[in-house]
Amino acid sequence: MRLFLLMPDHVHALVSFPQEANLLTSVRQWKNYVARMQGIKWQRDFFEHRLRNAESWEEKAHYIRQNPVRAGLIANAEAWAYRWEPA
Repeated sequence: MRLFLLMPDHVHALVSFPQEANLLTSVRQWKNYVARMQGIKWQRDFFEHRLRNAESWEEKAHYIRQNPVRAGLIANAEAWAYRWEPA
C-alpha cells in the first residue's frame, strides 16, 4: 500500500500488486473482508487505473491527497486525518 485516503463516501488507494495477482479478485476479497469486519456496504464495482511510471504515481498521489480539499472538507491537504502514507 502506497497511499490510502478515506473520504466520507468513498476511498482512494494507490497499491502495488504482483504481476501474477488478479486485481479484481484481490479488491473483491478486501472489500468482502472489510464489509464483514466493519459492516460497510460497498458499491458493487470499483475504478482502477494502471500507472506506468513514477511521474504518473506522483500525479495520482497528488490528486488523491487533494480530494478532501476539492470536496470542501479542509483547506489544506496535510490536515486530513484520514490518510495513510508510509514514510
